[in-house]
Amino acid sequence: MTQLGTEAAVSSASSSQLDVQIRWLIRRDMPEVIRIEQESFGFPWTEEDFLCCLRQRNCIGMVAERDHQIVGFMIYELHKSRLNILNFAVAPECRKQGVGTQMILRLIDKLSQQRRKEIVFEVRERNLEAQLFFKTQGFRAVRVLRAHYDDTAEDAYIMQFRLDQVHAQDVQFAPRNRISEYDAA
Repeated sequence: MTQLGTEAAVSSASSSQLDVQIRWLIRRDMPEVIRIEQESFGFPWTEEDFLCCLRQRNCIGMVAERDHQIVGFMIYELHKSRLNILNFAVAPECRKQGVGTQMILRLIDKLSQQRRKEIVFEVRERNLEAQLFFKTQGFRAVRVLRAHYDDTAEDAYIMQFRLDQVHAQDVQFAPRNRISEYDAA
């Protein structure tokens, strides 16, 4: 159940980038995190959803803070070879100011050539802004999960960032139409 709101549409090209501190999420941050969650999603997590998730040993919460106010958060899971983003949001009033980019860069810094090499997450098919934001951060859609969500029959895209693809991004993907190759023969 991944949450990636329109806050993910934060453009790294924005000229006015907010300077934020990214730190571990603590209990007293929850009211502000819940507010951002409710303002960002049609099907928001409840406080119990957050607490249930964060009680798991491999689940980590981080917040972006500016002037003692939470302006964004992310929840992710640690796995042997990857990080899995479960929830990610930026406060509506702070979107398109580089907050999301700073949080993603912090997560990418947690990858290493020896151990964890990728970040993955699920994003709703209708959440084009999140898809576009993550594309600008070097992620790409790698799979479709049909009728994935319980609350709607909506599909989800699995998006992935691979550490070993950082330099390979300059190579453009050109789909091959195998059917037309048979027609030519």
